Amino acid sequence: MALEKLGRNTAVLTVSALVMRLTGMLWQVWLAGQIGAAGIGLFQLVMSVGFLFVTVAVSGIRFTVTRLLSEELGLGREGSVDAVVGRAGVYALVFGFLAMAGLYFGAEQIARSWIGGGRTVLSLRLLALGLPAGGVSSLLGGYFTAVGRVWKTATEQFVEQLVRMVLSAAALRWAAGRELGLVCAAVVGAGTAADIAGGLAMLTLFAFDRRRYARSPVRGGALTARMLKLAFPLALSAYARSALGTFRQMLVPRGLRLSGLDGEAALAGYGVINGMAMPVLTFLTCLPAAVAELLVPELTALQVRGETARLRATAERLLRLTLGFSLAAGAFFFVTADALGALIYRSAESAKYIRLFAPMVPLIYTDIVTDGCLKGLGQMMRSMAYNVAEAALGLVLVWLLLPGWGLAGYSFVLYVCEVFNFVLSLHRLRVVTGCRVLPLGRDK
Repeated sequence: MALEKLGRNTAVLTVSALVMRLTGMLWQVWLAGQIGAAGIGLFQLVMSVGFLFVTVAVSGIRFTVTRLLSEELGLGREGSVDAVVGRAGVYALVFGFLAMAGLYFGAEQIARSWIGGGRTVLSLRLLALGLPAGGVSSLLGGYFTAVGRVWKTATEQFVEQLVRMVLSAAALRWAAGRELGLVCAAVVGAGTAADIAGGLAMLTLFAFDRRRYARSPVRGGALTARMLKLAFPLALSAYARSALGTFRQMLVPRGLRLSGLDGEAALAGYGVINGMAMPVLTFLTCLPAAVAELLVPELTALQVRGETARLRATAERLLRLTLGFSLAAGAFFFVTADALGALIYRSAESAKYIRLFAPMVPLIYTDIVTDGCLKGLGQMMRSMAYNVAEAALGLVLVWLLLPGWGLAGYSFVLYVCEVFNFVLSLHRLRVVTGCRVLPLGRDK
């Protein structure tokens, strides 16, 4: 029954994500045509900084809500729903407004010190305004995942994507012919408006959905303490990983400039890899991402009920299916790289990097599901430790290799980091469950 439910919800998330990815890809192609590779590079740098502050706004609350509600529902305590979401709401708003204040008032210093110029100040301040809504959306996404009604989240995200695209088109029409910083701010501002609208939509969906659960007295201290025990360690490790990752992204254009490229060429090279090639290669991650998100409540429920054999079989089967799917996807991207680069971006440079990173696809896709398994089994801190270690390794390698190796060095860093994280995560999952990814026989 759990696998049937998982399959249905995975199909819902996958189909909706595919539609969103397709529309998003069309928008990305159009955006690249409007602002060029250098503009895409600048936008990616702004979003890299934004990711750090989004991490603060979320502070581990999505997974915390999913895990905590999964435990409560798995033990038959449905009356805890309001109490869990209420406490999580206070938590999300506190961290959301803290993140907003930090980014808004620190935008000028961040733009000049991290990005290397004042033209992104307005973009950063516009990005800051949407952070509280992002935190609320994140916790409610965790709620809908835990209760098994992911179609509501999927519907909201699709509508939000359409709003983002329409507003971006209108904003870029206003910004046409202006300098690159204003063009970037127009795109970011449209995204912020869509984030706020999405947060309000999620609140509306929750207000109607919560009626199905009766209220019952709950020991506040127990729930609050359990929530904080889950959220704080996740938040701290996420801060570390996000900060290291952001600084690494800031160092990439600097390293490319030191390798001999001028400022615009460095931004363009960074934009081709991160803003053009990687979105193509990760287009199909909607399937493993859906599986990973839905694995958390399913594996948690199996774990709290002590169904070890079923838990192991579920994880093993899904990992093997993901590996097979990702191998086929990687081969497809490798063979069709030239056609994809020409069709999507009309760029031979993007085609070169699509082919270069295609062998990484099986690692990326399978690692997503592996992380979902670890989180569902309560191994979230071990998974986050691996992510932090990977980010630290990437930061060091970017600092050392890019001035001498340029874009080749950056490509090498991406491969090393992905292999590092994948091997550690898969090894941990095998230790915890004994599952095998390759069908090499049955464990005794």
